[in-house]
Amino acid sequence: MQTLVPEEYAQGTVDRYETSLSHTQDFLKWKFSATDIDIEEIDFAFITDYEFYLRSEKGNANNTAVKYIKNFQKIINICLKNEWLNKDPFVKYEAKLKEVERDYLSQIELQTIYNKKFVTPRLALVRDIFVFSCFTGLAYIDVKQLTNDNISIGIDGSKWIFTKREKTEGPSNIPLLPIAQEMIKKYAEHPKCLNENRVLPILSNQRMNSYLKEIADVCGITKELTFHVARHTFATTVTLTNGVPMESVSKMLGHKSIKTTQHYAKILDKKVSDDMQMLKYKLQDMMAVDSKTKLITSTGS
Repeated sequence: MQTLVPEEYAQGTVDRYETSLSHTQDFLKWKFSATDIDIEEIDFAFITDYEFYLRSEKGNANNTAVKYIKNFQKIINICLKNEWLNKDPFVKYEAKLKEVERDYLSQIELQTIYNKKFVTPRLALVRDIFVFSCFTGLAYIDVKQLTNDNISIGIDGSKWIFTKREKTEGPSNIPLLPIAQEMIKKYAEHPKCLNENRVLPILSNQRMNSYLKEIADVCGITKELTFHVARHTFATTVTLTNGVPMESVSKMLGHKSIKTTQHYAKILDKKVSDDMQMLKYKLQDMMAVDSKTKLITSTGS
């Protein structure tokens, strides 16, 4: 996998498998006092014990533990395809990812951050890049890798971002909203942008998230503000809440399945309220027409 970075795999994917390998090796020492065992010894009990180890000894939450187990399962599948194993130890194993509540900014919170005047240049910079992500839906790594070559004229004659998501390698084509264009123009002459052909002079993810906590405090926002909140805000407050169809949002976010996008729709009570309000008006109009029809019919007879 490392050899095939970045053509076939993202570095982050390789890093996750490295961590998975390390956890598996630690588990073997913890459970069997060994550094290696025969793959034929891997059975259902091995998997459940490994999951217990990840939760108890490593302190992994449910979804983290399940993801490491799924990485391990992919290796077992290679063994099965090569006929190194006769039985699949995962046949009776069941583990479900728990749905995580995703934080996102409301319209008022987004406006507060956008309009805030920062004396410190670094906070102003981080705010601008965060706002850019709120209006494009790009994740941190995708903003970091964004170059001027990724921006060109789209089908409608306006500027679009044409890129591939680092995480899924799926295409992510996004029409540039005015505020996103404003941020690009603001940093067009920044030395880092000019020297590295970057759209924005983004800092490290760790520093960005650290400064975002400061920004949240200054703006009176109690939510835990991380860079990924911007992507969630684009999906909810900026697009779905304003009536952009889910299929379009899914395409812009670069999701491989619309099921991934549907997670955002589940948390939008306001959207449900707006949709039902529209239905209420339609039903009222329909019932009014129906009443008039009955009145005309009865009068005529």
